[in-house]
Amino acid sequence: MLLAYRCALASERVTATAIEANEFPQLSQELGVWAVPRVVVDGEPRWDGAVPEPEFLRRILAPAA
Repeated sequence: MLLAYRCALASERVTATAIEANEFPQLSQELGVWAVPRVVVDGEPRWDGAVPEPEFLRRILAPAA
């Protein structure tokens, strides 16, 4: 999450928000959260689990599958 926040600070085109899944059960259900962290880009879940920073950037910059 820290890298997502740093990306948001570096570019006005990026926003980053962390949401506590237990505090927002409806949103968690809508996004199919079953593991954390769950990375969601443009409203679409992209992957589950923490990854090293280089992999995070590779995945964010890759086209959505």
